[in-house]
Amino acid sequence: MTLFQSLIIAIVEGLTEFLPISSTGHMVIASSLFGIQDDSFTKLFEVAIQLGAILAVVVIYWKKFIDFKSWQFYAKLAIAVVPALIFGKLLDETIDEKLGNPTFIAWMFILGGIVLLFIDRFFQKAAIDSEEKISYPKAFITGLFQVLAVALPGISRSAATIIGGMSQGLTRRLAAEFSFFLAVPTMAAATGYSLFLKDWKFSGGMEKGYKIILSSSDNTQAFILGNIVAFIVALLAIKFFINFLQKHGFWVFGWYRIVAGGVLLALLYAKML
Repeated sequence: MTLFQSLIIAIVEGLTEFLPISSTGHMVIASSLFGIQDDSFTKLFEVAIQLGAILAVVVIYWKKFIDFKSWQFYAKLAIAVVPALIFGKLLDETIDEKLGNPTFIAWMFILGGIVLLFIDRFFQKAAIDSEEKISYPKAFITGLFQVLAVALPGISRSAATIIGGMSQGLTRRLAAEFSFFLAVPTMAAATGYSLFLKDWKFSGGMEKGYKIILSSSDNTQAFILGNIVAFIVALLAIKFFINFLQKHGFWVFGWYRIVAGGVLLALLYAKML
């Protein structure tokens, strides 16, 4: 992976991680379009640059994350993240297999898009407008929806958790914000597992992720640049999304997903990807 290619992937990650359009799917598409080799470092890089995106959430909502007196906030996140951690570990090999199947991702784009077209109509009577009002059971149920994104790459973790939150009576804005909050422990766990616990095929053997990153200056530079770019772009994307969502709802993202999925299927059928 060249520095230019790492820059492209980082921009895609920052733009799409917190929007309900699937960052995983977009990175797979970008990798195909730009001829980025589908090797262990690329797969590791796509997970590792989530660190930058996580930091963007913490910076924007720093008052929430450093308010140690409000332990209930951390408890709710801990409860909500448990299902994704369990199923993420259990489905690790299945997830890797689906990530290598762009046709599957394209259909998940379309399916998720159809749901988003109607989501505002499904949940019109939202009464919970602040994080303090979210009960532990509601936090857990919202976390269960995140499992859909873990098991079905292309669904979008953001979309799944936002829909889960709205199903529990959260307003659109709060559902989106709680999705951002929940991303921090979820993505931190996934990144930590990929860097320090998971064994990757590399140079004819098996290596931990951090060793692969430190194995060459090119890999290290790509990792650092990727996280910086993902952080900056994610900052802008989060602020845009909240404002846009308040005014327009989800239907634009729904149509975008449907069109993007259709284009991807057409390219795959024409053997252009």
